[in-house]
Amino acid sequence: MIKLILGSNSPRRKKILLEMGLEYEIIPSNYDEKLDSDDFMYEKIEDLATQKCLDVVRRVDKNSLVLAADTVVVLHNKILGKPHTKENAYNMLKELSGQTHMVVTSICGINTKTNRAATLSTTSYVRFKELTDDMIHYYVDTFTPLDKAGSYGIQELPPNYLDKFEGSFENIVGLCPESVQAVLEKLEYPIPH
Repeated sequence: MIKLILGSNSPRRKKILLEMGLEYEIIPSNYDEKLDSDDFMYEKIEDLATQKCLDVVRRVDKNSLVLAADTVVVLHNKILGKPHTKENAYNMLKELSGQTHMVVTSICGINTKTNRAATLSTTSYVRFKELTDDMIHYYVDTFTPLDKAGSYGIQELPPNYLDKFEGSFENIVGLCPESVQAVLEKLEYPIPH
């Protein structure tokens, strides 16, 4: 049986795969996710997911299927990455206040037995309510925005912060189950039903 490997340490991605009934090992990617610019293009995010995947593929045996992903928040065609400081996080949330933004997750799967790869991107839309300075400070001080693209996790937002979202909720969290399934099927990985 081919081994499924998740190239990520994200607790949110781990949980989504478990909820899908998948058994997997974790070998986090060490790929440095630096972008040359913050202009958004799908190819750029798919390339990041592919590079993360390849980093893990180099360290596993020839009977594995490696999955890696990259999630970005995009506002006015600019990528908002993970903030480095609380001040960064505050500024990002201030920008997102009252706006609709995209959340794009690109998944890459590589089957080391067949040397086949598949990538797929999923886009969801999120609209924040108008956030006051107090609301932003409360969120930044109470939650952990520094490890999240765009400085927030939708699953932990207080109820009065979100106006609406469209598309896959799990995609906004970090991994769309339907997209994972599509990538695994393309690479002929048996999915439990």
